[in-house]
Amino acid sequence: MWECPRCQRWFANRNQSHACGTFELEPHFAGCDPNVRLAFERIVGLIRELGPVTVLPEKTRIAFQVRMSFAAVMPRKRRLDGHVVLARRCEHPRFTKIEYVSPRNLVHHFRISGPADVDDEVRAWLVEAYAVGEQRHLTRRARASLLEPRTPDQLSTE
Repeated sequence: MWECPRCQRWFANRNQSHACGTFELEPHFAGCDPNVRLAFERIVGLIRELGPVTVLPEKTRIAFQVRMSFAAVMPRKRRLDGHVVLARRCEHPRFTKIEYVSPRNLVHHFRISGPADVDDEVRAWLVEAYAVGEQRHLTRRARASLLEPRTPDQLSTE
């Protein structure tokens, strides 16, 4: 782990690019529909069920970090734009875009309109992304298991 000497934020990789700064959570929700904040709180609750997490308000997003950032949300007036980092490509109609960052880190973008959208599918994505945040996907056994298809129920019990 590497700590930025300027902002004291921890990263999995030395000299990781980032924008130093201290940001607050509340300004992200200024002018947002109350359902946006409720959806955010539901996501935070689901992630906290998985284990310890650092919620990092940044300039343009709110990131969720274990060893590395594994998910983020960007509050908009009437929705949350968000993404999860998965170690595999996961085709799903709710993903608006998938970005290839590295062979084991694919960013899957989605939109949430309110707390009802934070359902079992989203929970399954967060379970898988949390493991990526812990970098568990880097073990040989985990890489092999990425080739096996899994259901949301299987993901939630891992």
